[in-house]
Amino acid sequence: MLVSGRKGVLVLCTSFVILSLLTVPSNGSSNSTEDLNQSRNKTGHPLQLTPKAAFQLKLHALFHWSSFGFLMPVGILLVRMSSKSKSGRCVRVLFYCHVISQIAAVLLATSGAALSLMHFENSFSNTHQRVGLALYVFMCLQPIIGFFRPERGAKVRSLWFFVHWLLGIAVCATGIANVYTGLRTYHERTTKSVRVWTGLLTVEISFLAFFYLLIDRWSYMIKQGHLPVEQLRPNDNHRTYPTTLRKELAMVQE
Repeated sequence: MLVSGRKGVLVLCTSFVILSLLTVPSNGSSNSTEDLNQSRNKTGHPLQLTPKAAFQLKLHALFHWSSFGFLMPVGILLVRMSSKSKSGRCVRVLFYCHVISQIAAVLLATSGAALSLMHFENSFSNTHQRVGLALYVFMCLQPIIGFFRPERGAKVRSLWFFVHWLLGIAVCATGIANVYTGLRTYHERTTKSVRVWTGLLTVEISFLAFFYLLIDRWSYMIKQGHLPVEQLRPNDNHRTYPTTLRKELAMVQE
Protein backbone atom coordinates (compact mmCIF):
# COMPACT_ATOMS: atom_id res chain seq x y z
CA MET A 1 0.00 0.00 0.00
CA LEU A 2 2.80 2.38 0.96
CA VAL A 3 4.82 1.49 -2.13
CA SER A 4 1.86 2.11 -4.44
CA GLY A 5 1.25 5.43 -2.73
CA ARG A 6 4.85 6.46 -3.32
CA LYS A 7 4.62 5.55 -6.99
CA GLY A 8 1.39 7.49 -7.38
CA VAL A 9 2.85 10.65 -5.86
CA LEU A 10 6.01 10.25 -7.94
CA VAL A 11 4.04 9.88 -11.17
CA LEU A 12 1.93 12.94 -10.29
CA CYS A 13 4.99 15.11 -9.55
CA THR A 14 6.79 13.90 -12.68
CA SER A 15 3.76 14.68 -14.84
CA PHE A 16 3.53 18.17 -13.40
CA VAL A 17 7.22 18.83 -14.04
CA ILE A 18 7.04 17.61 -17.65
CA LEU A 19 3.87 19.57 -18.43
CA SER A 20 5.30 22.73 -16.88
CA LEU A 21 8.55 22.58 -18.85
CA LEU A 22 6.99 21.51 -22.15
CA THR A 23 4.32 24.19 -22.18
CA VAL A 24 4.60 26.21 -25.38
CA PRO A 25 4.78 29.94 -24.72
CA SER A 26 1.76 31.85 -25.90
CA ASN A 27 1.72 35.17 -27.72
CA GLY A 28 1.42 36.98 -24.43
CA SER A 29 4.57 35.36 -23.15
CA SER A 30 6.43 36.25 -26.33
CA ASN A 31 5.44 39.84 -25.82
CA SER A 32 6.71 39.66 -22.24
CA THR A 33 10.08 38.42 -23.46
CA GLU A 34 10.25 41.27 -25.94
CA ASP A 35 9.41 43.69 -23.13
CA LEU A 36 12.36 42.41 -21.13
CA ASN A 37 14.72 42.40 -24.09
CA GLN A 38 13.72 45.87 -25.25
CA SER A 39 13.81 47.34 -21.76
CA ARG A 40 17.62 47.67 -21.94
CA ASN A 41 18.34 50.34 -24.48
CA LYS A 42 21.45 50.47 -26.62
CA THR A 43 23.17 53.03 -24.41
CA GLY A 44 23.49 50.48 -21.60
CA HIS A 45 21.06 52.24 -19.29
CA PRO A 46 19.31 50.21 -16.54
CA LEU A 47 16.31 48.10 -17.40
CA GLN A 48 12.97 49.86 -17.36
CA LEU A 49 10.54 47.01 -16.70
CA THR A 50 6.92 47.17 -17.74
CA PRO A 51 4.42 46.46 -14.94
CA LYS A 52 3.67 43.04 -16.41
CA ALA A 53 7.32 42.08 -16.72
CA ALA A 54 8.06 43.37 -13.22
CA PHE A 55 5.22 41.26 -11.78
CA GLN A 56 6.45 38.13 -13.56
CA LEU A 57 9.99 38.70 -12.32
CA LYS A 58 8.82 39.17 -8.74
CA LEU A 59 6.67 36.04 -9.00
CA HIS A 60 9.69 34.08 -10.25
CA ALA A 61 11.72 35.33 -7.28
CA LEU A 62 8.92 34.51 -4.83
CA PHE A 63 8.60 30.93 -6.11
CA HIS A 64 12.32 30.22 -5.78
CA TRP A 65 12.67 32.01 -2.45
CA SER A 66 9.77 29.97 -1.04
CA SER A 67 11.22 26.76 -2.47
CA PHE A 68 14.97 26.96 -1.83
CA GLY A 69 14.96 29.57 0.91
CA PHE A 70 12.13 28.23 3.08
CA LEU A 71 10.48 24.89 2.28
CA MET A 72 13.67 22.92 1.62
CA PRO A 73 15.40 24.07 4.84
CA VAL A 74 12.20 23.42 6.81
CA GLY A 75 12.06 19.90 5.34
CA ILE A 76 15.62 19.27 6.51
CA LEU A 77 14.71 20.52 9.99
CA LEU A 78 11.72 18.19 10.14
CA VAL A 79 13.87 15.13 9.39
CA ARG A 80 16.40 16.33 11.97
CA MET A 81 13.64 16.58 14.57
CA SER A 82 12.29 13.13 13.73
CA SER A 83 15.70 11.56 14.34
CA LYS A 84 15.65 12.97 17.89
CA SER A 85 12.07 11.99 18.69
CA LYS A 86 11.31 8.88 20.73
CA SER A 87 7.62 8.69 19.83
CA GLY A 88 6.77 6.52 16.83
CA ARG A 89 3.70 8.58 16.00
CA CYS A 90 5.67 11.83 16.18
CA VAL A 91 8.34 10.37 13.89
CA ARG A 92 5.72 9.43 11.29
CA VAL A 93 4.06 12.85 11.43
CA LEU A 94 7.38 14.65 11.03
CA PHE A 95 8.40 12.35 8.18
CA TYR A 96 5.22 12.95 6.19
CA CYS A 97 5.50 16.70 6.84
CA HIS A 98 9.02 16.45 5.42
CA VAL A 99 7.72 14.70 2.30
CA ILE A 100 4.93 17.25 1.81
CA SER A 101 7.25 20.23 2.25
CA GLN A 102 9.78 18.84 -0.23
CA ILE A 103 7.12 18.05 -2.83
CA ALA A 104 5.77 21.58 -2.46
CA ALA A 105 9.33 22.93 -2.84
CA VAL A 106 9.86 20.98 -6.07
CA LEU A 107 6.52 22.15 -7.49
CA LEU A 108 7.27 25.80 -6.67
CA ALA A 109 10.76 25.56 -8.15
CA THR A 110 9.28 23.98 -11.27
CA SER A 111 6.74 26.77 -11.56
CA GLY A 112 9.52 29.34 -11.22
CA ALA A 113 11.62 27.59 -13.87
CA ALA A 114 8.64 27.35 -16.26
CA LEU A 115 7.91 31.03 -15.70
CA SER A 116 11.51 31.88 -16.58
CA LEU A 117 11.51 29.74 -19.74
CA MET A 118 8.22 31.18 -20.96
CA HIS A 119 8.66 34.86 -20.21
CA PHE A 120 12.35 35.73 -19.76
CA GLU A 121 15.43 35.81 -21.93
CA ASN A 122 17.35 32.58 -21.28
CA SER A 123 20.73 32.93 -22.97
CA PHE A 124 22.41 31.42 -19.87
CA SER A 125 25.03 34.13 -20.10
CA ASN A 126 25.21 34.77 -16.34
CA THR A 127 25.98 32.73 -13.24
CA HIS A 128 22.42 32.85 -11.93
CA GLN A 129 20.95 31.16 -15.00
CA ARG A 130 23.69 28.54 -15.38
CA VAL A 131 23.60 27.55 -11.70
CA GLY A 132 19.81 27.50 -11.82
CA LEU A 133 19.80 25.04 -14.72
CA ALA A 134 22.23 22.64 -13.01
CA LEU A 135 20.42 23.06 -9.71
CA TYR A 136 17.09 22.10 -11.21
CA VAL A 137 18.51 18.86 -12.64
CA PHE A 138 19.90 17.75 -9.27
CA MET A 139 16.77 18.90 -7.47
CA CYS A 140 14.66 16.57 -9.61
CA LEU A 141 16.93 13.64 -8.71
CA GLN A 142 16.45 14.16 -4.98
CA PRO A 143 12.74 13.20 -4.69
CA ILE A 144 13.31 10.19 -6.96
CA ILE A 145 16.06 8.96 -4.63
CA GLY A 146 13.82 9.65 -1.65
CA PHE A 147 10.82 7.73 -2.98
CA PHE A 148 12.89 4.64 -3.74
CA ARG A 149 14.57 4.40 -0.35
CA PRO A 150 15.51 0.87 0.81
CA GLU A 151 13.86 -0.72 3.82
CA ARG A 152 15.57 -0.48 7.20
CA GLY A 153 18.09 -3.27 7.66
CA ALA A 154 19.02 -3.44 3.97
CA LYS A 155 22.74 -3.34 3.23
CA VAL A 156 22.43 -0.34 0.91
CA ARG A 157 20.37 1.66 3.40
CA SER A 158 23.43 3.44 4.86
CA LEU A 159 24.73 4.37 1.39
CA TRP A 160 21.28 5.56 0.34
CA PHE A 161 20.97 7.71 3.47
CA PHE A 162 24.38 9.33 2.90
CA VAL A 163 23.65 10.12 -0.77
CA HIS A 164 20.14 11.44 0.01
CA TRP A 165 21.41 13.58 2.90
CA LEU A 166 24.43 14.96 1.02
CA LEU A 167 22.46 15.76 -2.13
CA GLY A 168 19.69 17.41 -0.12
CA ILE A 169 22.10 19.65 1.80
CA ALA A 170 23.99 20.53 -1.41
CA VAL A 171 20.82 21.40 -3.37
CA CYS A 172 19.44 23.48 -0.50
CA ALA A 173 22.69 25.40 0.07
CA THR A 174 23.24 25.99 -3.66
CA GLY A 175 19.63 27.08 -4.09
CA ILE A 176 19.95 29.64 -1.30
CA ALA A 177 23.18 30.95 -2.85
CA ASN A 178 21.43 31.23 -6.21
CA VAL A 179 18.66 33.30 -4.64
CA TYR A 180 21.35 35.72 -3.49
CA THR A 181 22.88 35.84 -6.98
CA GLY A 182 19.41 36.43 -8.43
CA LEU A 183 18.90 39.43 -6.14
CA ARG A 184 22.33 40.75 -7.11
CA THR A 185 21.60 40.28 -10.83
CA TYR A 186 18.30 42.12 -10.43
CA HIS A 187 20.11 45.00 -8.74
CA GLU A 188 22.81 45.15 -11.44
CA ARG A 189 20.27 45.27 -14.26
CA THR A 190 17.74 47.64 -12.70
CA THR A 191 19.90 49.56 -10.14
CA LYS A 192 17.06 49.06 -7.66
CA SER A 193 18.08 48.44 -4.08
CA VAL A 194 17.70 44.90 -2.77
CA ARG A 195 19.21 45.48 0.69
CA VAL A 196 15.93 44.89 2.48
CA TRP A 197 15.27 41.59 0.71
CA THR A 198 18.87 40.46 1.15
CA GLY A 199 18.68 41.30 4.84
CA LEU A 200 15.39 39.44 5.32
CA LEU A 201 16.77 36.36 3.56
CA THR A 202 19.92 36.47 5.70
CA VAL A 203 17.91 36.74 8.93
CA GLU A 204 15.66 33.86 7.90
CA ILE A 205 18.53 31.55 6.89
CA SER A 206 20.49 32.43 10.04
CA PHE A 207 17.51 31.51 12.22
CA LEU A 208 16.97 28.21 10.40
CA ALA A 209 20.68 27.35 10.66
CA PHE A 210 20.69 28.17 14.38
CA PHE A 211 17.60 26.01 14.91
CA TYR A 212 19.26 23.17 12.96
CA LEU A 213 22.25 23.26 15.31
CA LEU A 214 20.05 23.69 18.38
CA ILE A 215 18.10 20.50 17.67
CA ASP A 216 21.24 18.44 18.01
CA ARG A 217 22.22 19.94 21.37
CA TRP A 218 18.79 20.55 22.92
CA SER A 219 18.51 17.25 24.78
CA TYR A 220 22.10 17.64 26.02
CA MET A 221 21.35 21.11 27.41
CA ILE A 222 18.24 19.86 29.18
CA LYS A 223 20.25 17.11 30.86
CA GLN A 224 22.69 19.65 32.28
CA GLY A 225 20.10 20.73 34.83
CA HIS A 226 19.71 17.22 36.28
CA LEU A 227 22.09 14.90 38.08
CA PRO A 228 22.74 11.51 36.53
CA VAL A 229 20.58 8.71 37.90
CA GLU A 230 23.54 6.83 39.40
CA GLN A 231 24.42 9.87 41.52
CA LEU A 232 20.88 10.11 42.87
CA ARG A 233 20.87 6.47 44.07
CA PRO A 234 23.78 5.89 46.50
CA ASN A 235 24.56 2.29 47.43
CA ASP A 236 26.21 0.73 50.44
CA ASN A 237 29.68 0.66 48.96
CA HIS A 238 29.79 4.20 47.64
CA ARG A 239 27.69 7.14 48.72
CA THR A 240 27.70 10.42 46.84
CA TYR A 241 26.94 13.67 48.62
CA PRO A 242 26.91 17.29 47.58
CA THR A 243 30.28 19.01 47.73
CA THR A 244 29.49 21.10 50.84
CA LEU A 245 28.20 18.05 52.73
CA ARG A 246 31.35 16.08 51.91
CA LYS A 247 33.47 18.87 53.36
CA GLU A 248 31.44 18.92 56.58
CA LEU A 249 31.71 15.14 57.00
CA ALA A 250 35.48 15.31 56.52
CA MET A 251 35.78 17.95 59.26
CA VAL A 252 33.71 15.86 61.69
CA GLN A 253 35.81 12.78 61.06
CA GLU A 254 38.99 14.73 61.81
